[in-house]
Amino acid sequence: MSDPIKAGVIHHLVLTVTDVARSQAFYETVLGFQKVAEFGPRAIMHNGSTMLVVTPPPDPARAITDDVFNENRIGLDHVSLSVEDRAELEHALTILDANGVSHGEINDLVPFEISVLAFRDPDNIQIELTAPL
Repeated sequence: MSDPIKAGVIHHLVLTVTDVARSQAFYETVLGFQKVAEFGPRAIMHNGSTMLVVTPPPDPARAITDDVFNENRIGLDHVSLSVEDRAELEHALTILDANGVSHGEINDLVPFEISVLAFRDPDNIQIELTAPL
């Protein structure tokens, strides 16, 4: 293809969750998103740069009972959100601990010139905070 679509940054991200209220509370409390609107059963949130929508399955009759996210299925692997620097990653550790959220350690990925901190949301979706080295 000689003239590809010129896509920009991600406009919004929609996550299918088992409990919209629980996920909304998690993203507000842990990551500072603020609810800006409802669209049917969906909660639309924003953090100043990223729009995040949490929604129940679009066809509940086809939803898998007691399902949790698994990055080994086709589709999403994880969500990575940028933070300013390593100090913000270290601050994130205190927020995660204060909210009882299990997490990994801060890892420096030298070849990519970033540091990352991974944790999971209530539906097991992996969230990664990424800072420049």
